[in-house]
Amino acid sequence: MQRLEAKLEHFCDLEVELGDIIEMGAGRGGMRRIIPIVGGRVSGTVNGEILNIGADWQTVYPDGLAELDTRYSFRTDDGAIVEIINYGFRHGPKEVIEAIARGEDVDPASYYMRTHARLETGHPEYAWLNRMLFVGSGTRHKSKVHVTLYKLV
Repeated sequence: MQRLEAKLEHFCDLEVELGDIIEMGAGRGGMRRIIPIVGGRVSGTVNGEILNIGADWQTVYPDGLAELDTRYSFRTDDGAIVEIINYGFRHGPKEVIEAIARGEDVDPASYYMRTHARLETGHPEYAWLNRMLFVGSGTRHKSKVHVTLYKLV
């Protein structure tokens, strides 16, 4: 049987600006919190502005694993509205995760932050986004997250 190898192509970089963390307390599986997404920038194959609409609904488990569940939107520079649903995990050594929680910048190689994303739009020029799969790698900073999305081809 012939195999077709999957490839990753850089799609865009997301600089996601965050609001203050809203702590919800303990949920069924871990500590729950909501982190508002309040703006930012998209650059790469598409360029635009991240809208002040959306959030990251996180569950942080007792072993330190953070389950990331985000939903937000951006407007391309030519006016298309694109929705992003991004799901992933962040984990690493306890001292690294604690440093991130204090707002310190740490070496991105010292922890794991990976996601998979679905993009959707009703804009006809960007309809191809509706049929693509994306994966990402990210870094957490004090008041923003940087995610690099790759198109799976």
